[in-house]
Amino acid sequence: MIDRPQPSWARRAAAMGIVAALAAASPSPSPGQKADAADPKGVVVRDDFERETPDGWDFTDKAAWRIVREKDRDNRVLELFQASKYEPPVRSPFNMALRREADLGGFTLDVKARSTTRDYGHRDLCLIFGYVDPSHFYYVHIAKEADPHANSIFLVDGKPRVSIAEDRTKGTAWTDGWHDVRLKREPGSGLIEVYFDDMTKPVMTTHDKTFPHGRIGLGSFDDTGMFDDLVVKRADGR
Repeated sequence: MIDRPQPSWARRAAAMGIVAALAAASPSPSPGQKADAADPKGVVVRDDFERETPDGWDFTDKAAWRIVREKDRDNRVLELFQASKYEPPVRSPFNMALRREADLGGFTLDVKARSTTRDYGHRDLCLIFGYVDPSHFYYVHIAKEADPHANSIFLVDGKPRVSIAEDRTKGTAWTDGWHDVRLKREPGSGLIEVYFDDMTKPVMTTHDKTFPHGRIGLGSFDDTGMFDDLVVKRADGR
């Protein structure tokens, strides 16, 4: 189990009351989103992107994202369609869409994802979570082949990303079609699990408590892709 001492930035934030304020915050409804009180199933984010503009999201490079209607079905999706000009402060994904007003600890995130880039070893899409700021967050890198920099759960903690997966597959079977992806987090135990198409067995697992909560997001390290039908349910432990 990876259980690091509280970093200095978190101690400073706690002293200023920032962390406490975030933990107490209740996300207000915005496009595609429902609060706990409005949804007995605990859904705090629901977005099918059936609108003209991506309201409710913040982007590291807005010019690289758009809502588009798919050619092969009457359906709108969020598309990362071109390379980003964003330069992260430390080595980490270049393309991120962060959900506004969704600061979460324990949750289950389900989303449909479609890779639209060429087929190669680092062909990827990413899920972002525990996002505190551009230098402090987690992300899941779902890639065709696993290595120290691909197909793993990564920690960005004020320095270039580090793989922290305890168990993972040798690669993820991306095709040109749609895939079901699930991310689960239990902040109390530190458990993080990632599922791809098969929701009965995780393809990546680890334990980490570095960032107890933060924003969630979608993206890619440096590829293109599409996302649809995002549903996030809050779990116990915030």
